[in-house]
Amino acid sequence: MIGALMLDIAGTELTQEDIALLQAPQVGGMILFGRNIESPAQVRALTDHMRRIRPDILIAVDQEGGRVQRLKQGFSLLPAMGKFGELFLSEPEKALSLAEQSGWLMATEVLAVGIDFSFAPVLDLNDISDVIGDRGFAKNIQDIVPLASAFLKGMKAAGMASTGKHFPGHGSVQADSHVAAAIDSRTYDEIYAKDMQTFIKLMPQLDALMPAHVIYNQVDPNPAGFSPYWIQTVLRQQLGFDGVLFSDDLSMQAACVAGGADARIQAALHAGCDMGLVCNDRAAACVALEGISQLALPNQARLERMRGQIPNVNVQSTLHLGEDWAKVRDQVELFRLS
Repeated sequence: MIGALMLDIAGTELTQEDIALLQAPQVGGMILFGRNIESPAQVRALTDHMRRIRPDILIAVDQEGGRVQRLKQGFSLLPAMGKFGELFLSEPEKALSLAEQSGWLMATEVLAVGIDFSFAPVLDLNDISDVIGDRGFAKNIQDIVPLASAFLKGMKAAGMASTGKHFPGHGSVQADSHVAAAIDSRTYDEIYAKDMQTFIKLMPQLDALMPAHVIYNQVDPNPAGFSPYWIQTVLRQQLGFDGVLFSDDLSMQAACVAGGADARIQAALHAGCDMGLVCNDRAAACVALEGISQLALPNQARLERMRGQIPNVNVQSTLHLGEDWAKVRDQVELFRLS
């Protein structure tokens, strides 16, 4: 059974404390960071160990491309998504082809080392946000939708579920919600007409969404990830989205408005999130776990959709995943360096 908390570990292998935590019923996911990565072989050994302890665990990573990619040593480096948007202006067909190839390449490598999914792609506008920037594909919906759709197609072809982030849009908010409260004072109609359209148009292709740690104060006083209005009324009822909802990291500064880690994850789950993330703070993760220990487990059928098609391969210190992989890797690398 899959629990409602996703947390992390400190090193490149499991400690006894990690193993004990993995066995808690409400732990449902593990997320890997750069500090957990030494080589493809080491990552596969780590994920295999996690599954021996907890066969139903979901394992995730942030492998977007550009400045947000945790798997580097021995893996293909991916271009920032904004690079596709730049190419799309002059060579749209080439940009779409490369976006699809990059989605497939990312997913193929992530799955090969035993990770179920990457929290990708970012569907925010590349607008005024300090933290989004070129993590977004482009500055307008007309360019984002076809590029993100191509990237999603590549991910799916490789066997990976997708997570669009950060609903209903973080690109029009300047503050970085990792380190500050992020407030968007636009009306619902303005947000709907601009930022939300990317998510709405791509929703049929998305397996999961991650709400933004942004307070849209003309709409609701809570950050979107703690808001029954955004999650239940807008996403579930009005837009009919039945995929998984992951909270963004509940250790981020913008999440602290909800109180301690136990209050934050309770707020996220009660609002309608399926799983809450508490990262880079083991003490907070333990408090969060205790805070939800008596809650019912989340929707299992929904969360099972995030399980990746992980191949039974012998992963070495350097990846070797076949001729198609090598060809795509070379093309994407050439584009990244161009």
